[in-house]
Amino acid sequence: MQYLAKNQISYLICRSCLLIIFALGLEGREINVPKDFKSVQDAINSAKPGDEVIVQPGTFRERLVMQAGVIVRSHGDDTKGLLGLKRAERTILNHAGGKGPGVSMALGAKLDGFTITGVGKYDESLWKKHYATQGNQQKHEHIGAPGTAGIAANHSCIITNNIVHHVGYTGIAIMGVKGRKVSPHILNNVCYRNMGGGIGSMMGSTAIIEKNICFENFYAGIGHDDASPVVRNNICYKNIRAGIGISEGSSPRVTGNHCYKNRRAGIGIRTGVNTRPVIEDNDCIENAMAGIGTKEDARPIIRNNRCKANKLAGIGCTDGAMPQILNNDCRENGAAGIGVEDGADARIEGNLCKGNKTTGIGVRANAKALIINNQIIDNAMVAIGIRNGSKATIKGNKMERKGGMPPMVAVLEDSQVEVTGNSIHGGGVAGILLSGTANINDNKFLGNGPRSGGPPNFAVWVREGSEIQFNNNNVDRWRHALFASGAIAVHANDNQIKNFIGTAIVVKGSTTRVEVSGNKAHSLDSKAKTVDFPLKSGNVRNNELINKEKQGKKK
Repeated sequence: MQYLAKNQISYLICRSCLLIIFALGLEGREINVPKDFKSVQDAINSAKPGDEVIVQPGTFRERLVMQAGVIVRSHGDDTKGLLGLKRAERTILNHAGGKGPGVSMALGAKLDGFTITGVGKYDESLWKKHYATQGNQQKHEHIGAPGTAGIAANHSCIITNNIVHHVGYTGIAIMGVKGRKVSPHILNNVCYRNMGGGIGSMMGSTAIIEKNICFENFYAGIGHDDASPVVRNNICYKNIRAGIGISEGSSPRVTGNHCYKNRRAGIGIRTGVNTRPVIEDNDCIENAMAGIGTKEDARPIIRNNRCKANKLAGIGCTDGAMPQILNNDCRENGAAGIGVEDGADARIEGNLCKGNKTTGIGVRANAKALIINNQIIDNAMVAIGIRNGSKATIKGNKMERKGGMPPMVAVLEDSQVEVTGNSIHGGGVAGILLSGTANINDNKFLGNGPRSGGPPNFAVWVREGSEIQFNNNNVDRWRHALFASGAIAVHANDNQIKNFIGTAIVVKGSTTRVEVSGNKAHSLDSKAKTVDFPLKSGNVRNNELINKEKQGKKK
């Protein structure tokens, strides 16, 4: 005999209750306010599961406590108004006094089409202050901190077509309860100018949050604290913090949302290795920080999103985060298309990073990255930048830039890279500029030159103190395939080099660990050389210059 876990039993009980309630609803009666009862609460108190309370337009100074299985609906059809439905705009629960949430939901209850406002204290001056400072001076509080919500849901229920604004806490707060499955459906609501989040999902709840509009809230448009809802097809904009904020061990599935012009990230993910959301198919546009940002050891999957014209990175990760960043489209962002820094460790695969104002993909400050099969096109500075002692594997990427002087790839400040099987097409001072350690194998370097004068124009430029393995690469249209000056170690073997000027491989000032062998340099210039290495201590052998008449000579 198999035994069910406690949470499975709770779920089955909850589901059974809902089925019974909805079955009863087939024979429910209709109760009218103010015809049958002057107060909405009196009508609710008289109702039984399956009954429907219809409320006529007007302002009601009440705080409602729902009853299990009872529907409370504003009168009218679903004609659109300025913000939500007209019937919601005309049927108002304004709670200037009293205690408790504006509406407290119950199991299987449905609240449909009301404006809820006046719960707690809304502080306009405080809101303006933190909006101006992008929330940088806000207290770092859990969104689950105690407060009085506009609508409070700690049961499975339906909250739909409501407008919640100017509340002193979160507009709609979803709070899990130990031993009970709390899975409300939060649908088509508008939440704005609340002093918490627009919608907050907390304490182990597993809601469905869809097609809501959340804007200008004091914290996130939709926030998470130790909760794992489905969050889909919502619009979140101009919130003081993120459009959608995910923290404290939350693992929601966030899909199809539109997050734009928020004062911080479009979607922000943080706090802990158990914060593991799936962020998929969202549009994050023109946010004041990153389109999608993750930090503080979080481990999200970020895939198939579109991040455009954000002030900082399209996707940024920092402070020990370990994201998987897969198949995203990051364009025209103010900094990098994808940025990794401060000890973060990211898998970056199959993304398009195009037209960003600095770097296509940037890794810095002791970060790590696996950068595979991305398209990195026409970014203003470097396609890939690895800095400050960072480490990266760069494999199978397509990198292109039409003009510009920066290198296509910059490896600086003692960073370490493996560069394998990439296509690097562009100009500038170098295809790869190295000040660190690199294994550069089996790549294709296609330059825009070769340029005979002016700044350097090297496929690989190796600076003093660096170490390089440069093997089995195809190099075309660069002044030199490899230029190394003062390097600690240079191994350049079995490369194919075409359309260079003067000498294919130049090694200067390196007194130890130099091996240059098996390279083939193709040139129409009979005076061209395969290798320029003035010292005798290195192993320089079997390199071949192939001239116009296909006659070779070896060194």
